Amino acid sequence: MIPRYSRPEMTAIWEPQARFQIWFEIEAHAADALAQLGVIPAEAARTVWEKARGVTFDVARIDEIERETRHDVIAFLTHLAEIVGPEARFIHQGMTSSDVLDTCLNVQLTRAADILLADIDRLLAALKRRALEHKMTPTIGRSHGIHAEPVTFGLKLAFAYAEFTRARERLVAARKDVATCAISGAVGTFAQIDPRVEAHVAKAMGLSPEPISTQVIPRDRHAMYFATLGVIASSIERLAVEIRHLQRTEVLEAEEFFSEGQKGSSAMPHKRNPVLTENLTGLSRMVRAYVTPALENVVLWHERDISHSSVERMIGPDATVTLDFALTRLCGLIDKLVVYPDNMRKNLDRLGGLVHSQRVLLALTQKGASREEAYRLVQRNAMPVWRGEGDFQQLLQKDSGIRAFLSDAEIADLFDLAYHLKHVDTIFARVFGGAVSWSHRAPGPVALCGIAGSGRGKGGPAPAPPWVPQVLALPQDPPAPFAGSTPGSGEWRKMPRPRPASAFWPAASAGLLPKKHAPGLQRRHPFGPEPSSSGRIPGAPPPSS
Repeated sequence: MIPRYSRPEMTAIWEPQARFQIWFEIEAHAADALAQLGVIPAEAARTVWEKARGVTFDVARIDEIERETRHDVIAFLTHLAEIVGPEARFIHQGMTSSDVLDTCLNVQLTRAADILLADIDRLLAALKRRALEHKMTPTIGRSHGIHAEPVTFGLKLAFAYAEFTRARERLVAARKDVATCAISGAVGTFAQIDPRVEAHVAKAMGLSPEPISTQVIPRDRHAMYFATLGVIASSIERLAVEIRHLQRTEVLEAEEFFSEGQKGSSAMPHKRNPVLTENLTGLSRMVRAYVTPALENVVLWHERDISHSSVERMIGPDATVTLDFALTRLCGLIDKLVVYPDNMRKNLDRLGGLVHSQRVLLALTQKGASREEAYRLVQRNAMPVWRGEGDFQQLLQKDSGIRAFLSDAEIADLFDLAYHLKHVDTIFARVFGGAVSWSHRAPGPVALCGIAGSGRGKGGPAPAPPWVPQVLALPQDPPAPFAGSTPGSGEWRKMPRPRPASAFWPAASAGLLPKKHAPGLQRRHPFGPEPSSSGRIPGAPPPSS
């Protein structure tokens, strides 16, 4: 993890202290279950919590032990025994290292997904606001990089909004798929540990039991998780490349915000380069690079090997930290993107009306010309305009072949820009839901993006929606649309239509907010059953008096 491209909310998940805390919780919850089942003394389980709950583990001491043992889990358990004392002999009963490592990794990946989902929600809010702002701002659509037909800049942003909405849905599914727990012992047969221990730990850690593990949780789950991150990264790059092209000097239809005091070049003081979108292109390449190792991790020998372990120690933190930074940077970029409607109109008119050629073609066929003849008539007038030898409409009106089918007034009517934009409302209703009038104007810039669009990693952190684990959340209260919502209720909630001041808070207006989306430290799985009110394992013997 490179600090330049990291945010503290995400890096905190992967810090050694956080990892050891999760390891302890897994071991302590397993001890609780073993005590309830009568395998270990209840007093031993209580002692584990009393002695080690809230302890700051000595990372240097664990590293010191590992240098001798050459085994990270044994090193941790040895250090934990130094803290707990003689009762530590009851820790890790019937468990294997992968029970701790795999369950911990999945807790970390689900917490990382919660932050990434919050990032996407903030990006969706910024995209929606800017799309509505430029819903009817005409610009030229390009295919193969060449002028094609008119679109609106709002449609470009609505396309991105729809793409990241799909990204959100995929990430929710990937989060659910990876949120499993395995406490099944060596080779996964539960020979030395009761399956009810796994169920208890899973519920306590906000996961669900892995239906069948060998000695490890199947890595196809992780492959899909990282593949999803790779697809999201590609969506980031697609939008970044669009903006880079639009910022070219000869186009200049949109531009990254250039702040006071910012410098574009050490040699050329006039430069205003698309450094943020170029940076996003590079970061996206890195996230995608982690997908192939994750796919290759699916293939392990027999019931397990550890060829996946070294890979995941790198790609787990690096992929999530990098994508978190990229999403937040993109959000800030979109929020402060400078748009030039006048340049868009100049570029739209640059080819002297050629963008209306298809309307002329279709009108000729409607008047009786064959498609082949109509194409020939239109193209013979279009090519001189490409060479700068006239105006398309005027050439058409002078062409006797065209005049045989269309009058001057009919030709002029074919050059109406509004004709190309007549279904923008329909598209926006499909993307954003409901009837969205083009006269709507969104509130001012949304202060939700944690990395300012003008800086290089600068800016305050983004406020976290209320379903993000509070250990990672920022100390802001949620705005009015979230008032009264309670994470952990286990159902999707259609949010009420927000007031204008907060109309673009992430996911609220789209009705995408799940009440129980992230278990975090609540240790509640959003897709599985709630813990029993007593917290006891079904079928376990009653506690001794």
